[in-house]
Amino acid sequence: MNNSRMRFSGKHIMITGAARGIGFEIARHFGNEGGILSLVDNHRENLNDVVAQFRGMGFEVRDYCIDVSNRSAVEDAVAEAEKVQPLDVLINNAGIARETRFLDISEEEWRQIIDVNLTGMFLMSQAVCRHMVPRRRGVVVNMSSKNGLDGESGYAHYNASKGGVIMLTKTMALELASSGIRVNAVCPGYIETPLSKSIDSPEFTRAFVDRYIPMNRAGAVEDVAPAFLFLASDESRFITGQVIIIDGGQLAGQKPGEG
Repeated sequence: MNNSRMRFSGKHIMITGAARGIGFEIARHFGNEGGILSLVDNHRENLNDVVAQFRGMGFEVRDYCIDVSNRSAVEDAVAEAEKVQPLDVLINNAGIARETRFLDISEEEWRQIIDVNLTGMFLMSQAVCRHMVPRRRGVVVNMSSKNGLDGESGYAHYNASKGGVIMLTKTMALELASSGIRVNAVCPGYIETPLSKSIDSPEFTRAFVDRYIPMNRAGAVEDVAPAFLFLASDESRFITGQVIIIDGGQLAGQKPGEG
């Protein structure tokens, strides 16, 4: 464990979608800074692997294998976590994506994306914040996306869910500020994760970077996790209702051509 900076020593952090990708990296960062981890994911095998790895690193960690779009499962998991120690931070990271043209999206596929990405975040936030409000303290950081600000063809359901996350974040921030709770969102652009690497060829990634990203590389999970820790820490104590974009400059404007 890295003891050089322990902003979250003794703090209880609940992280959804924590068993792989960006969620795993966020959890690892919190653990390295002394956080007590409650990890939420719906993949039992992946969750077991992460818990074993983190305990081997000396982290205090518990796990909850649930579907975040199931209200009763969410409320039970939060209640169990609260018995361990009151939650200080909620990281809403769980999400799914699927590429389907707008006219071909079935109602079932639409509901699945919205249920996990937006309704799940609402249910998790409501369950946790009902405990935080009486204590008059707490932080929520939501995972949105560059696609919540600037859409992408083939992802109408995903874009809609991530745009909804941004407005949910802002409204939560407005309503919960008087209770001492801060709520912010992070919007990553193109980030290489185990999932993206299994879908996108190196040729696709290179072509995408060349066309869209001024910093001339894809993002890595290590580029995203520190923003969550900053927004969860006292360093951002006067920041709420905001969106941090991590996209290598993609949304700044059209990338200049060569020469």
